[in-house]
Amino acid sequence: MKSHDLQLTVRDAQTSDAPELCDLLNAIIRIGGTTAFETPFGVALFTEQFLAGPRVMNCLVAEDESTRRLWGFQLLERDPELPADWADIATFARAEPKVPGIGAALFAATAKRARELGLRAINATIRADNRGGLAFYGKMGFEDYKMTQSVPLKDGTPVDRLSKRYWVR
Repeated sequence: MKSHDLQLTVRDAQTSDAPELCDLLNAIIRIGGTTAFETPFGVALFTEQFLAGPRVMNCLVAEDESTRRLWGFQLLERDPELPADWADIATFARAEPKVPGIGAALFAATAKRARELGLRAINATIRADNRGGLAFYGKMGFEDYKMTQSVPLKDGTPVDRLSKRYWVR
């Protein structure tokens, strides 16, 4: 299946999307290796962190118009460790079935929203072992600017984190 096989719409996330989005993210967490999150979310915590909490600036979903199935979501959030005119980004697309193009569709709308919010840059911090995530953000125009070495996973395994930035124009 490809994204052009879907009638894809990108729209603002709603709190009513939380159960389906939470399931989507928890499936990615269970597979492991592509997200810094290691513990599954309950719907209430998911809603706070990704949809309605004080750090959330924007959250968009990719939805198939014909089935109303959600295929992915992308978050912009405030991070007190970043400059005030920067945002952190997180992107999650359904792992099964994998549909190419979901992240790119989301990012086109997120970049537009970032301009509307007056942001200067978007930061993506990715596990160094997440080749797909590194490739995705590189393809979207993010450039490497910082490496944090040996961030331990829950089991103590050290994994580097690569920070990439996108200059909003």
